[in-house]
Amino acid sequence: MNNLFSNLTQVVKNLLIINIICFVGSMIFTPANKLFGVYYPDSPSFQVWQIITYMFMHGGIGHIFFNMFALIMFGPIIERVFGSKRFLNYYIICGLGALVLQYGVQAWEVNEILGTPFGKDQLVYYSQGNFSGYVPSSSLNHLSQVDMNTLVSIYNVPMVGASGAIYGLLLAFAMLFPNLELQLLFIPVPIKAKYFVPGLILIEIYLGFSQSGSSIAHLAHVSGALFGFLLIKIWGIKRGYH
Repeated sequence: MNNLFSNLTQVVKNLLIINIICFVGSMIFTPANKLFGVYYPDSPSFQVWQIITYMFMHGGIGHIFFNMFALIMFGPIIERVFGSKRFLNYYIICGLGALVLQYGVQAWEVNEILGTPFGKDQLVYYSQGNFSGYVPSSSLNHLSQVDMNTLVSIYNVPMVGASGAIYGLLLAFAMLFPNLELQLLFIPVPIKAKYFVPGLILIEIYLGFSQSGSSIAHLAHVSGALFGFLLIKIWGIKRGYH
């Protein structure tokens, strides 16, 4: 374990520290995820800084553990190939890119319900018990409960986590080292990166479209990987092992 952490590259180490500090801070200051998680741009709760800060916030121990585990496993080898500055740019851009597809689908869902992707003027602030947030106004009482729940979720639930950037790292690893075999706890045999990562992305695409309203932003994961693919192609970075 000591050898593992001693081999961390500089940017990976700093990202790990920042994520852990932010997670501990969110446990102490519980509104942190609502302040620094990212909302749908039309939500009254959206703030421009959230497009950066959201990728350093996490929703629980399991969430941050798996993201940081992947960062430790795949980040150093990619940083050594890219160089530290380009690696950091890649990580941040994949995190930003993760929002593109997620926002696109949310805008489509809002438009399907309200006839416009900009529906905040049809919402009212409501607070009772453990809930406080924006809900459809009385003029939208004709909507189904499913549509009501979708709007409440989109406008009130922030997205948090480094998963979009992490999927960018997974994609980079599969492109640069396609034939390296991964030994995973939940798969009894080694599997090459070029099979594992695309398989994982296909699962995320399926879940993203089959579980609309899920608290897990599956399409953000896919979008992070897509932006990673585009960056590697634009930068002309070649495979490490064939």
